[in-house]
Amino acid sequence: MQRAFDIASLNVTVIGAARSGLAAARLLKRKGVTVFLTELSPEEKYAEAASILRAENIDHEFGGHSDRVFTSDLIVVSPGVPSDAPIIVEAERRDMPVISEIEVGAMFLDGPIIAVTGTNGKTTTTTLTGDIAVASGRRSLVAGNIGLAFTDAIFQHEGPIDMAVLEISSFQLDTCVTFHPTTSVITTITPDHLNRYHGDFQEYVNSKMRIFMNQGPDDRLVYNYDDPVVTGAIKTARASLFPVSSLQRLQQGGWRENGSLVIDAGYGKETVARVDDLQVHGRHNHMNVLMSALATRLEGISMDLIRKTVMEFKGVEHRLEYICEVDGIKWINDSKATNVDSVVIALNSYRNPYVLIAGGRDKGTSYEPLVDIVRDRVRAMVLIGEAAERMEAVFAPVTRVTRARDMQEAVNIANMAAQPGDIAMLSPACASFDMYDNFEHRGRVFKECVRTFCREPMVA
Repeated sequence: MQRAFDIASLNVTVIGAARSGLAAARLLKRKGVTVFLTELSPEEKYAEAASILRAENIDHEFGGHSDRVFTSDLIVVSPGVPSDAPIIVEAERRDMPVISEIEVGAMFLDGPIIAVTGTNGKTTTTTLTGDIAVASGRRSLVAGNIGLAFTDAIFQHEGPIDMAVLEISSFQLDTCVTFHPTTSVITTITPDHLNRYHGDFQEYVNSKMRIFMNQGPDDRLVYNYDDPVVTGAIKTARASLFPVSSLQRLQQGGWRENGSLVIDAGYGKETVARVDDLQVHGRHNHMNVLMSALATRLEGISMDLIRKTVMEFKGVEHRLEYICEVDGIKWINDSKATNVDSVVIALNSYRNPYVLIAGGRDKGTSYEPLVDIVRDRVRAMVLIGEAAERMEAVFAPVTRVTRARDMQEAVNIANMAAQPGDIAMLSPACASFDMYDNFEHRGRVFKECVRTFCREPMVA
């Protein structure tokens, strides 16, 4: 399938030396493309990337963008570079084509792509979808905004690739032009990353909708029928629609019925699993399971294989991840909850009172949707990071709030505040970059802090 430009004869500039940009440059170089990488930050910040670029004879520059950028035929953007960065604005003013790193990966893949986006649920859905694809025996990649960059996964893979399962962020979609998944999945859309989208929720929604912009009637779009933002936005889609609901029975797609999750992907009604038999719990996880089962069934994977993989699935690290129980207090790592809606889901997942560790880098969204549930369910909050002051102003009127200097102090305070039967949980509602490399780093640090008094074997 031709998904993008005929790139072999072009001079290509990659903007950004972070994970995705470096991976794109390396893959293009291996494919014989003339490639140049430019990075605004100084070389000291990307010493490892600079070493790789030199070792692989990839032309590059650090500490600013030279005019060489504008002598290229095509620009590839790492997702960390915002669409309104001056270098991107100038390139577009000159009518230069600008595309996403995700799109570069798609150029070198002939097989089907299942692409998953959404505000919440996309990592769990992508992980389970990938598990099913791999278990089916197809030579599959699971990449994108999860684990490896797509281009890095292709770079490292030896031999043919039958299928790719990709988690796609709004940042990656911003600069997609011809990206064309055979099956796209939209989990939820709630306010997030508004600091990147000029405080405009509709701009963020529009970015998410780019996942289906190149799909036609022969392609499939699996979407959350229970989310009014999603159902409103997909009205422009030309792909065949497959809704998923946990609240009502549908004519096709996926839904919950009599305690079971069922799908109809064109083969008649098929049972995926009994809800009580799953190892992941909560309505949000039922939706994730339905979307994964439906997307893979639409790609022709057998129901027996899907069912077996679903039943073995235990969830993902850093998302409502049980760590241990000490003195009747359960410790939960939910570091991936980087927005308000994720925390609402977390606080609705257990009936126990909570001691909540939250905070980090503010993303420009309102914390008000959390106020009522914090008042009702949270015994105490411990706040960390740059957002602590703003969060304290919001939550101090409804619960006991304490600030902590670092994660160890936050865990110690939470341990003293919690009572037997409580859930002590890290669920930040914020990005991690003020204190940590990413949410995974933050979650690992949290687990190490809990390890200091946890007597159970730790989750890996």
